[in-house]
Amino acid sequence: MRKALLSLVIASVIGGCQQSEEPKQQNEQLDSGTAQVVAPAGGEQTTQDQAAETARLGQWLDERYEEELQFSPMQLSYLGRKEQYDKIDDMSKAESERQLAWKAKTVEELKQNFAYDKLSDAGKESYDLWIFQYEQEKAGQPFWDHAYFAGELGGPEASLPTFLINQHKVDSAEDMQAYIARIGGVSRALGQRLERAQDSAKKGIRPPRFAYDLAIERAQNVITGQPFGEGDDAPLLADAKGKIETLKKDGKIDDATAKDLLAQTEAALTGEFKPSYDAYIAWLNEDRTNASEEAKGASSLPDGDAFYDSRLAVYTTLPLSAEDVHQLGLKEVARIRKEMEGIKEQVNFEGSLPEFFTFIRTDDQFYYPNTDEGRKEYLAETQGFLDDIEKKLPEYFGILPKAGLVVKRVEAFREVPGGAQHYQPGTPDGSRPGTYYVHMSDMSALSTTDMETVTYHEGNPGHHMQISIAQELEGIPKFRTQAHFTPYIEGWALYSEALAKEMGQFRDPYKDFGRLTAEMWRAIRLVVDTGMHAKGWSQEQAVEYFLENSAIPEGAVRSEVRRYLTLPGQATSYKIGMLKIQELRAKAEQELGDQFDIRAFHDTVLGGGALPLPLLEKRVNTWINSVKQG
Repeated sequence: MRKALLSLVIASVIGGCQQSEEPKQQNEQLDSGTAQVVAPAGGEQTTQDQAAETARLGQWLDERYEEELQFSPMQLSYLGRKEQYDKIDDMSKAESERQLAWKAKTVEELKQNFAYDKLSDAGKESYDLWIFQYEQEKAGQPFWDHAYFAGELGGPEASLPTFLINQHKVDSAEDMQAYIARIGGVSRALGQRLERAQDSAKKGIRPPRFAYDLAIERAQNVITGQPFGEGDDAPLLADAKGKIETLKKDGKIDDATAKDLLAQTEAALTGEFKPSYDAYIAWLNEDRTNASEEAKGASSLPDGDAFYDSRLAVYTTLPLSAEDVHQLGLKEVARIRKEMEGIKEQVNFEGSLPEFFTFIRTDDQFYYPNTDEGRKEYLAETQGFLDDIEKKLPEYFGILPKAGLVVKRVEAFREVPGGAQHYQPGTPDGSRPGTYYVHMSDMSALSTTDMETVTYHEGNPGHHMQISIAQELEGIPKFRTQAHFTPYIEGWALYSEALAKEMGQFRDPYKDFGRLTAEMWRAIRLVVDTGMHAKGWSQEQAVEYFLENSAIPEGAVRSEVRRYLTLPGQATSYKIGMLKIQELRAKAEQELGDQFDIRAFHDTVLGGGALPLPLLEKRVNTWINSVKQG
């Protein structure tokens, strides 16, 4: 069975085996947290006692989470709050160390003040999760310098101005003043990120040279145009003008105030912002010659093998070795190829599977024109898929998201040809909808066979549903509504692709082939990511393996491989998470029989927010037992 390896791994963690090795420390905590508190005399706690202790824990966790939020003005803005609205996060290493020390103190206080055995199952889950998050951060501390300053998916040069454009809502003149102050904050934060990049470079830790070139291009795009030079307005000036004009149109400021705010914006951009970008670009140009032109994986870095092991632990939340992941990927690739052969025969294609890949990859019928009209039609068809599946959601889910969802093209200054589509959450209160972003500068990298799959992955029932529901949950500690565990989040989104097929979507066999292509994509990731970072595969070797086993356009393949090179381990999370959710569902179906309810299963998986896979398994097992007991 393809899931046997994953089952054995989870069983070793959940089953309470004693682990003392440092690499397994974050999983050990799930058991040791349970064992630290001796149950008080007098037998089992009453339900009332458990509810009281769990409520006390929930209040304590909410207070600690509020303290943690105050470390990040940007996170407050993501949540739609306006405290510290004129500030940008401190991105220095010293601040990271301070925050980790604060988290360590909270864990010590948690263990001292709360009796684990007095908590309800929900309380124990929150207790375990708070400790797990700390242990995961602590385990990653030795490798902070290994984090690349930028990569295929972006860097601070793009993410910081994108934050101002998309997250800083301006409803008043005071909000605009805060926006202007944040321009200075972006300048400081970019300088801090530059310092950390320079420290890493001194230790011989650099991303491949292409990451330098991408970061330079993105940074130049941000400071091209007015007020920095001739031409159209640069992105931030254009955004500021739009926000000021809206204030004036709404009667919230007069012409004189609007003119003054615009002058302040231009002064901040030219006086603080531009010099910080100039310094960033200058160092990138200077240091790029020291970076490897032939992209190499994590094993080429100092302590690279240990670093990659730590990334796998973070991105799978399981004690899987690189070899475990690699072999699992090879098995999944072989399985999915057989299903692809079935669709090839269904559409009466005469030729081999690789020839079918070439046909899908190159035939014009599978691409919209590389024009504004083609882009408009692509987005319209995408919206149609979302509208169609939304009608079916109540049949499969009891909990539904309240937040809206919009589909839009990525902003031009950060758009990458062949770049991966992605989702950005809305605010918990629904004032800003979730956004499904599509890179559309090169329509030849957007096959129509893939578009339906990606829509369900990024939208409903994928990321938008899962993240929105998590943010909207009530009755659990607030930190859980914003928890982020990649194998859970991406595993759910990949599971959602298969679920959409079960819900009656993918009526076009070519788009169903696209669904298999997407699943193959994630299986290939297990092989390619471990191949490059643990087995010495070259970039071209990875591209070749991708093209041999999928119909994904070459432009998208090369972008994907560059992504894996600059985010070691992250790509493995999707398939690992999907397999675990499918395994848990199969177990529930087998053990519950006629009592199995798909809506209740999905609500169980989604109803606690994002969880590491060991805690998700505990949660589902608890639900199964509760159903059995009636």
